[in-house]
Amino acid sequence: MFYRPEDGHGLPHNPFNALVVPRPIGWISSRDAEGQANLAPYSFFNAVAYEPPQVMFACTSGKPDRPGMKDSVANILETGVFCVNVVEYAMRDAMNATSATLPAGVDEFQAAGLERADCVVIDCPRVAGAPAALECRLTQTVKLPGKANTVVFGKVVGVHIRDDVLVNGMVDVTLFQPLARLGYRDYTRVTEVFRLARPDD
Repeated sequence: MFYRPEDGHGLPHNPFNALVVPRPIGWISSRDAEGQANLAPYSFFNAVAYEPPQVMFACTSGKPDRPGMKDSVANILETGVFCVNVVEYAMRDAMNATSATLPAGVDEFQAAGLERADCVVIDCPRVAGAPAALECRLTQTVKLPGKANTVVFGKVVGVHIRDDVLVNGMVDVTLFQPLARLGYRDYTRVTEVFRLARPDD
C-alpha cells in the first residue's frame, strides 16, 4: 500500500509508529522551579552526538492543565536540566504507571512507588536502581510543525551506570534487557546481541 499522511491511511490504527522501531525509551525525570518532581516516559528519544555527548526527546502532545506541552518540557524550560533514566525490563510496570496523565504537581515517583535518588551535577531527581541515568543540561528546544510538537536537546554532564551491568569494562545490555517501544501498545526488550565489523575496521 501507499498513502499520503495528509490523506489518511485507511487502517484501523496509525501504522507510522509501528514502522520506526524499535525506539529506545527516555524515562525523563525533572523538577519544577518549586522543587516538585516529575517522571514520564518518551519513546521519541535517542542519543544524537558523541562529543560532547548529547541526547534528545520529543514531546508530541499537551495535557488538559498544560496546553501545548507536558510537565516534563515545562519543568525543563523552568530549570534548564533533566535526567534520562534507562528503562530495564524489570521496571516495565513502573515505567508504564508513570505514563498516566496526572495533574501538574503530582509526583510520579510517589504515584508509581519508585525510589528516587539525587543527581550529582544537576539539581534533579533520578530513578534509584535504574541501570543507567544521564544527567543533562538543556541546550535548546525546537518547535516542530504540529499542535504540540517540541524537541528537547540536552548535553550530558553526568553518567550513572549500575555496577552489575558492567562486564570487563563494557555495558552488557542483556543483563538488564532495555525496554523499547514498538507501534500501537507493543514493546520489546533486548535479550541478545550480535556483532558486525565495519569494512574499514
